[in-house]
Amino acid sequence: MKSHHLTIILALALTACANKGEAPAESGDTTQQETRNDSISGSQEKADSATIDGVTSATNVANSPTFNGQMIISPEQHATVSSTIGGRIHSLNIMPGKAVTRGQVIATLDNPDFIELQQEYLEASAQLEYLAKEYHRQTTLGSQEAASQKRVEQSKADYLSMKSKAEAASARLKALGVSAQALKYSGIMAYLPVKAPISGYVTDMNANLGKYIETGTAMCEIINKHAPLIQLTVYEKDIHLMRTGGMVNFRINGMGKATFTATIVTIDQSVDKEDYSIKVYAKVNGIGTDFRPGMYVRARLRNTDK
Repeated sequence: MKSHHLTIILALALTACANKGEAPAESGDTTQQETRNDSISGSQEKADSATIDGVTSATNVANSPTFNGQMIISPEQHATVSSTIGGRIHSLNIMPGKAVTRGQVIATLDNPDFIELQQEYLEASAQLEYLAKEYHRQTTLGSQEAASQKRVEQSKADYLSMKSKAEAASARLKALGVSAQALKYSGIMAYLPVKAPISGYVTDMNANLGKYIETGTAMCEIINKHAPLIQLTVYEKDIHLMRTGGMVNFRINGMGKATFTATIVTIDQSVDKEDYSIKVYAKVNGIGTDFRPGMYVRARLRNTDK
C-alpha cells in the first residue's frame, strides 16, 4: 500500500514540474509575437504616413518640405449677389449648386421706389427733349435779336437743370442693372431684376420667396471654379524656397493618389503674428470637375528643370 501511495506522489510531482517548464515557453512566445506585431504596426504606420504625405514623385525637389493648404477661388471669380436698394423677393430662379450665366435674371424684387425712379427718369427725359428744342429756338432768336438775352439764359438754365435730373436718374437705374434707354421702349417694369454678375455656381444662398432683402444684404454667392487656386501655409524657414512661377505637386484628401500641379502666382508679403507663416497662392493647372473650394491639400515643390 505504501508503495502504491509513493508512486502516485511521484507522478503528481512530475506533472507539476512539466507544467512549470511549459509556462516560460508560452510567455516567451507571447512576448515574441507582440514584438512582431509592434514591428508590423510600425511599418504600417510608416506606410500610411507616406501615403498621406502623398506627394512623392521623381520630379519633387530633394528634401522639399510638405506644405499644407486648401483650395480656394480667386476674388475675381467669386461674386456676392446683392442689390443697391431693398425689396421683397417676388420671384426666385436659383438653388444652391445651380449653374448660372452672367447677366441671367436670378430673382426679382418688389419695391415701390423702383417704380418711382423709372417714372422720374421717363418724365425728365420727356421734358429734356422739349427744353432742348426750346433752348435751341431761343438761341436762334437771340442771335437774330428777336429774343432778350435774359430769356435765352433762362431757357439754357431750364434745359441744363432737367438734363442733370435725367442723367442722375439714368445713373441710378444703371447701378440697379437697368438700361434707362430700354425703358423708353419697354415701359415701366413692375419688379427690379437681380442679375448674376458672373457665370458660375450658386452657393451660400440666403433668400426665399417673400423675404425682405435690405440694401446691400447678400442674397447668395456665385463661384466660378474653373480657375481654382491653392492657398499654402509656408513657415519662415521655408520662405526662401518660394518663387513666383515655381511649380508644386499636390494631392487632395479623398482623391487617392492622384497628383496635380499648380504654378505659384503670388506670395503674401506679411507674416502671420501667431504662427509666423505666410500664404502662398498657386494657380491649378488644368480643370478638375471634382475640385471644390475648401478642400484640404498637401503640396511639395517641383523641379521644373527635369
